[in-house]
Order: sequence, then structure tokens, then C-alpha cells
Amino acid sequence: MRGADTFTESLFTMRRLEDFVPQSHPLRSIRTMANQALVKMDRLFAQMYEADIKGGRPSIAPEKLLRAMLLQVLYSIRSERQLMEQTQYNLLFRWFIGLSMDDSVWVPTVFTKNRERLIKHDAVIQFFNEVLAIAQKKNWLSGEHFSVDGTLIQAWAGHKSFVRKDGDDQDDDAGGNFKGRKRSNETHESKTDPDAKLYRKGKTSSELRYMGHTLSDNRHGLVVSAMVTKADGHAEREAAKVMLNDARQVIEDLNVEVTVGADKGYDAHEFIEACLEMKVTPHVAQNTSGRRSAVPDAIASSAGYAVSQQKRKLIEQGFGWVKTVGRMRQVIVRGLKKVDQMFVLSMAAYNPFPYTEVMTLPSVFE
Repeated sequence: MRGADTFTESLFTMRRLEDFVPQSHPLRSIRTMANQALVKMDRLFAQMYEADIKGGRPSIAPEKLLRAMLLQVLYSIRSERQLMEQTQYNLLFRWFIGLSMDDSVWVPTVFTKNRERLIKHDAVIQFFNEVLAIAQKKNWLSGEHFSVDGTLIQAWAGHKSFVRKDGDDQDDDAGGNFKGRKRSNETHESKTDPDAKLYRKGKTSSELRYMGHTLSDNRHGLVVSAMVTKADGHAEREAAKVMLNDARQVIEDLNVEVTVGADKGYDAHEFIEACLEMKVTPHVAQNTSGRRSAVPDAIASSAGYAVSQQKRKLIEQGFGWVKTVGRMRQVIVRGLKKVDQMFVLSMAAYNPFPYTEVMTLPSVFE
């Protein structure tokens, strides 16, 4: 018997948002981990809003704001407006954020304004650290053997915005044709994003870019430190020294051997010497192309060196994930501080992946 094409809607429903989310959905374990980290941040959230005790409308709860930002990364949502649109009718999103069926969705500009408060108070960085602390308690980290690398991030600025600092620029008259014109970071800067630098690496073309850096733990490839710097030829090694120094200070026992794997770009005398001073064994790939490697042969011939060279490739998985899923190939924010916060948040979202199957999350656009 053929069924009738009718639509019947009840006035009331007795089902909860929880009932609409499958028990095996990856977001369940991610939400549990995120909530554990957010509970530890209660004091920071209180300090962020203590100046607002005089009155006024309540702002967006920072816990809900951070969970919404995580969704934006996990589901490759390009803009806040698109995120709010999805939250309006997507029950899964409402459940993850902590909104009931009857709660109003925020205006995109209000969401963006409140997000700036999190960036100002480094809440994203603390969230990353709390997620890392959870991983440490679960014994997901070795805490002694690391890998380091950097990647290019395209800025939200175009070549036409890259003009002379002194204002005497005739590029606009050329209609964007820069052939034969000398342009460098010393004489030019972007009008839309002054922190972005013109940079090329290898066979890539010169673009306005930033440089993202991560320090990963070799046990499972989880990121233990992340930062963004301006793009230049020395940024990778300088950032690596900062992250290694921070990691080394956490390890109280100086007798524990700490190692770091890296590619040939880190084979420089000043970097190798800096590692040895920090009592970090540099398992850096030897660069012997027309030169002598700075890595001692005694280190390069050790068994641990070979293991580090195999494990260091795990760091590329994080870069690949944040550039494709996290949409960090080209950022949608401007300024070093904001780009750094988005990069750190993306890495915080990536870290639970080996245990929560983040990569298998179904797309909201399928």
C-alpha cells in the first residue's frame, strides 16, 4: 500500500539533543576532552570578564565560544557567518556548542567581537596547553623525543597591497604589473597586513606569507608546541630553539637524553651548538651537498638517530591536516597575533585525532 505524501508535525517533542547524536560519533570524545580542558580554564575566564561586573548584557559564554571555534576548524567552515548559519539548523552543532533547540544563534559580528577577547587574553594558548596536559596524563607523550619543522602559511593579502613604505609607489599606475620592478620587505609592506612578508622557499613563487612552526612528540606525533612567526630564512631555526628551550625546562631531570629530529634545513652550526648547549641531542638530517655537515658523525651513526629520522615524518601529518581540514593554507585573519592564535587552535583540534578519528568526521556540506 502506497504511503501518503503528508507532513505531520507535533506541537511538542520529548526528545533531547543528546538523542540525535550517535553514540559512536567522533565528536562525543572530542567534546569530552574539550570540556575537561575548559573546566581547568575557569579562573582565566573569570579574569577576562571581571571588568564587566558593572552591568550590561551577558556576553557569549567563553566555553561555548571555544567549542564553536573548534567546530569551525574540524568542519573546515570558512567564515563566522557560515558557522552561525550551520548552527541555526544543525542539531549536532547545537549539541556540541551547548545550545538548546530554543536558544538563539549569535549574530556573526557579535561572535567575532567576543572571539577577539579570547585572543587578547591568550585563552587559545591555554586551551592548547590543557589539551596537552590531558594527553600527558593518558601517557600519549614520550616527553623526551621530539621533531621540529616549519611550514609556509599564505597571508590574507595580495600582491597589489604590497607597496612602498615611503608612499612613493608607482605600482598602482602599472595596473598590478610588477615585472621588472624591484620589491623587497625592506622597502615595501602590505597595506592590508603589514606583518605578512614577501617570501619564497624552494621552487615556490614569492607570496605574502607567515611561517608556522611545530614541535611534535615522537611517540604518536602529537604537537607539544606551536607558534607563528614572520617569514624569513632564519625563522625556522630560531623558532625551534625557542620551543626546544621551553620543552627542556619542563623536564626536570637533566640526565634524561632529549632528542630532536629535523630535516636538512636545520643543519647549521649555530643551531647544532644551541641544541647541545640545551643538552638536546640534534638528530638533524645531514646536509652534505657541497659542504660539511654540522651534525657530528657520532650522533648520525647512532641507533636513536635512525629512529628519529623515521619518526620526524609524523610532523608532516599535522601540517597537512591543518592546511586541508583546518583551512590554514591561507588564513582568513590578519596580523601576526591573530594568525598565531588560529594556528595554535588548529593544532589543538588536531591533537586528539589519533584517538578520536577526527579525520573521519563527515562534512556538513556532503
